[in-house]
This record gives sequence, structure tokens and C-alpha cells, in this order.
Amino acid sequence: MYRYDSTDQRIIDERVAQYRDQIARHLAGELSADELRPLRLQNGLYIQRHGPMLRIAIPYGMLAARQLRKLAEISRRYDRGVGHFTTRQNMQLNWPQLEQTPEILGELAGVEMHAVQTSGNCIRNITTDHFAGCAPDELVDPRPYCELLRQWSTFHPEFAFLPRKFKIAVNAAASDRAVIRAHDIGLDLMIDEAGEIGFRVFVGGGLGRTPILGKPIRDFLPRRHLLSYLEAILRVYNRYGRRDNMYKARIKILLQALGVEEFARQVDDEWSYLCDGPTTVPDTEFARLAGHFAPPPWETLPAEDLAHSRRLHSEKAFANWVKRCVHDHRTPGYAAVTLSLKAPGAAPGDITDEQMLVVADLAERFSFGELRVTHEQNIVLADVRQCDLYEVWQIARRHRLATANVGLLTDMICCPGGDLCALANARSVPIADAVQQKFDDLDYLYDIGDISLNISGCMNSCGHHHVANIGILGVDKNNEEWYQITIGGQQGNAAAIGKVIGPSFYAQEVPLVIEALIDVYRENRSASERFIDTLQRIGSEPFKARAYAGRDRRRVAQVDSKEKELVDA
Repeated sequence: MYRYDSTDQRIIDERVAQYRDQIARHLAGELSADELRPLRLQNGLYIQRHGPMLRIAIPYGMLAARQLRKLAEISRRYDRGVGHFTTRQNMQLNWPQLEQTPEILGELAGVEMHAVQTSGNCIRNITTDHFAGCAPDELVDPRPYCELLRQWSTFHPEFAFLPRKFKIAVNAAASDRAVIRAHDIGLDLMIDEAGEIGFRVFVGGGLGRTPILGKPIRDFLPRRHLLSYLEAILRVYNRYGRRDNMYKARIKILLQALGVEEFARQVDDEWSYLCDGPTTVPDTEFARLAGHFAPPPWETLPAEDLAHSRRLHSEKAFANWVKRCVHDHRTPGYAAVTLSLKAPGAAPGDITDEQMLVVADLAERFSFGELRVTHEQNIVLADVRQCDLYEVWQIARRHRLATANVGLLTDMICCPGGDLCALANARSVPIADAVQQKFDDLDYLYDIGDISLNISGCMNSCGHHHVANIGILGVDKNNEEWYQITIGGQQGNAAAIGKVIGPSFYAQEVPLVIEALIDVYRENRSASERFIDTLQRIGSEPFKARAYAGRDRRRVAQVDSKEKELVDA
């Protein structure tokens, strides 16, 4: 993985010193809260419902074991012993003290980490496939390109104050696991007939208040032009993006206003001044960056480990875990392992300091000291020998990291919601917990099969509910928490935005509505059909009808329950 050079380290150390001085001046009354706000945001510090929240950058989701150990130490010393992984593959600490944040950033700098550009109107953390470098369907490793973009975008003076936040994702596999079309810029790596590496460029994607999928504006961009072309896109956006209305400030709104063809024409016009200029990337630079991501020293192993195969036939629990949490690897005898952060009773994406230390140990013992954070808020050990899978499972199971639900209903993406976030209209985590309790039978979950369920506490869509087969959005009605349901969204190559089924539901209804939707699927599915396949085949009306069929009965039951509570009291 990428290691800082002396320039990287100096830049981050200088930023920590600068931030330390800014916080000291604020605490001394020399810098007002309004004056501090843009400065702290540049260093990943938000003020949330109960206090500060610090978002720590994890470039393209890659962590070394030593870095995860440092995060465990920081979460224990300065927080409440818990970190939260986000859909941008970053980590959030939700309870740091403002005056201690310079110390946290100083400790992060000691292990080549930072919180730069994890917030604010700038280019955010670059994301990619969590199986990068080991996926069998991968054309080329996307990580060197992500690192190039990280170095180019960090502290870029022209793009430090964009009209709004800006997100870039890179995919290099046959299956898009980075949701590139839900980003301001999505880059799809490809190889043309002449063997040249390049990108299909999507622009104008984004979720939030106005969910839109990105549109292709260039079918093949040779890789040497990557930076100059992206610079042209950002210049057009920086010049014409709206700054008078934050809800209409994203590049997706500009692209919709201009139209795809006119937007692409303006980008090409701007690019004509940049193409073949100083930002053209030579092959030698790509080779240098690729050297940081050389394959680990994989052993020559048989394609199938016999002891592993025997255990699959003798231990059902292990076999279930392998089916859901173990993934094919490009190298014979190896596998990629997802450690689930979706155990019953745990907030999706949360990891305790003790679990961080366990994962760091697993990475060092079984996966060359490296791990990845996934878009779905889990962790991947990318290079585990098949013969070690049983031991990895046993250790993970003891520490609630082996829930065999990856890709199933309870493998939910979920934002912190109203429990922590000042922007949220409703709580997310209690809804996730209620769904986990309702669907706690693994056999039932396996019968349902692959399905995605995502939860957001507000229209900012940090839980990516728009691109889930079933999406849940918290809304405010007369200072009460209600939940809007969407169906039909999906990630991957056939990315789609879900459609709202109708009026929102109160919290207690949500698990029952999910059950009603699942029942329609089970009653109408054909052999091997997933939930999304059945929905697309029969349409949304049967699902809508069932969701609302028992609504009056559920409301009467709720009233009776409340009256009983009053009588008992």
C-alpha cells in the first residue's frame, strides 16, 4: 500500500501545527466560532447534535494494521471506544472534545493518516472497489489511479472552495462495486482494442435531495489525460455552479441545467487549453505509483484446500459463513474475507476499539498486514489462504465479526441519524435494530436471498437509501419521526434510483412494512429470482398495495398499545 514520502509527511505535519494554532486561538477567544468554521471543516471537524464529530480519511478504503491499532487507541483515549465506518470508506469519531482534536490529528500524522478534505466544499476522499488488486474480474488495479487523484486533489488551490462538496469514485472491474454513477465524477477503467488503458467518464451523479445517476460525457479518455480532463470538468463547475442556493449547488444540477451535450462541449472547450500540458501524466509516473501496490508475496497453493472442503461439508455454521462472507480471489488457494459489522444489536458500521485490535491482529496474521473498508460499512481481509479460513472464522466469531449476512437483508447501510447528526430528521439506528430483531432467523434470510436495505436519517442520503432495493428515509412530520419507503433502487452495473411507494410510516410500522414487501416477493418469485428481479418483472403496484393493506389495523394496534401503557402506569 502507499507509504508517505518526506514531502507527504511534512505537509501533514505542517497542517497539524497550523490547526493546533487555530484551535488555541479559538479557545483563547481570538477566533470566533464563525471564523473557525471553515478552518475546522478543512480538517474534518463537524459540530453535531451533541458536540464535535471528527471524520478521518481512509484513502480508497485501505488501512494498514498499525493504522487500525492507532484508531483503536485514539477511540479509547479521546472518544468512547467506538468508531463508525462510512460509505466513503472513512471513519468517524462521534465524541471527541474540541480542545483534544489537535492531539488526535497529531497522533494520526504519526501513522501517515489525516482528516484533510473529509468535509467542506472540496474534493473528498477518492473511493474504489474494496476488492481492488485481488478481484478475479478486475481489468487493472485501480488503486494507483486513486492515489494519483488523491495527490492531485489534496490542497489543490483552485478547488479548495467549490460551490459544493465533490466526490469521485473509480471502478476497474467487470462489476461496479464502487457505485460510480452515484458520484459527481465516476471513472470506469477500460482497455481499448489497441491495449491502451483509459476511462469512460461519468459526470453529474449524486444522491441527496435530488438523486440523479451520472451521465457519460466521454467514452474513452486515455489515462495520460486523466488529470487535465478532470481539471477541465472542475473548472466548468467552479465557474458556473450555483453558489446562491446550497440545495442546487452540486454539479448534477449544473449538468441538468445545461444538458449533457452542452456541458460536455464546455468541458472540451476548457480542456483544449489543458490537453497535453503540464498535467499530462507520463507512463513512468503510472509505473511509479503502481510500484506502491505490487502484489503481496502470495504462495503457490493448490486451487482447493482439502481440509477446507471437508469442513464445508461437516460444519453448517462455517459453510454458511463461507457462502456469504468469503469471496473468490484472483490467485489460486486464496480468498477475500468480509468481516461483518452488522451483528445483531450493533449499529451498522460501528466497530469497538477491542474489535479494531482483533481485526489488526487478523490482518497481520492472515492478510499481509492490510485491510479494506467497504462501501457497505464492513471490513475486508483481501488475501487469506483457504487453509486459514477456518481459524479466521473462529476468531472473528468470538468477537462478533462473523455474522453470515453479507448481501442479505440485515447487511444494512445505515447513517448515524438523529442520535448523533444535527442534520437528521429522524433516527436511523433504532430502525436498523428493529429490522435486525424482526429478521433474526438466518434460514429465513437465506431463503430471501440477495437484497439490499439502506437507511438514511435525512435527505442528504448518507445511508444511500436511493440505491437500495428497499430504502428507508427519515422525515419530520410536525416534530415527529416518520419514515418514507422506496423500492427498486440498486447498485452495480444496472444502477437505479428507487421510487417512493407512497405516504410515510411511523417507526413501529417499518419492520412490518418490510415484511409485507418481502412476502410479495416470496409469493411471486420465479426460480433463482432476486427481490429486484421480481420487482422489475411484476412492477411495484403489488408491493405498494401490500405495504398499505394493513395500515389501519397497525394504527389501531398502536393506539391500543399506548392506551394499555397509560392504564398500566
